[in-house]
Amino acid sequence: MSQMEITKSIELLEKDWDIDPIIKDFHLGKRDDVTENSIKVKDVIFHIPFLNKIKKFILWTGMKYQKTSDFIKNETVMATWEETSPGGGVTIMTGVNLKRKQDETEADDGTHIKCRFLDDEGSCGIHPTRPGVCYLYPFSTWLQNEKGVARVHATFQFTGDCPGFYLDDSMDSMNEVLQEYSEIIYDYNFKSSGTMRDGLGSISLG
Repeated sequence: MSQMEITKSIELLEKDWDIDPIIKDFHLGKRDDVTENSIKVKDVIFHIPFLNKIKKFILWTGMKYQKTSDFIKNETVMATWEETSPGGGVTIMTGVNLKRKQDETEADDGTHIKCRFLDDEGSCGIHPTRPGVCYLYPFSTWLQNEKGVARVHATFQFTGDCPGFYLDDSMDSMNEVLQEYSEIIYDYNFKSSGTMRDGLGSISLG
């Protein structure tokens, strides 16, 4: 997402939530003291942002879907993008995203569209059977080639539309969340290989 799109998301979020100004500045790229803390929980490496000037971590508090080929074909849209790895290689990733409207296309990726599964009160109408793109949020995840071994990595998605981020001196308060999501994220990455075999997704490790 572009900074303009993130700004719009935060403006919408602030209509209903009190957003910490430090968290807001981080979303908008106005902090110059951001480093990354990597922590391995079970088989997943989480990348958690740390603000050096105030010595705080940015954390998240939490506020299955059985994937089938028919659901993927009819209710999702593909999105493909490239990311440069620290080693200079390029990772080409193709994700399966839930359609927020029935005629959504890849060109709509990153735009502001109200999810069609939200009810009038903003609650998810398919929560018990929500797809991976929903139950992984606010994490994004990827496989990275490390000496010929595919390692599972995860980090937060800072899109400006989640009020659940907060500041803390340590990561202790998030241990339970990381334990829970490590299993979900690991399972999601390796079960997705079936989707790739069906020609519905792909990943290239560079």
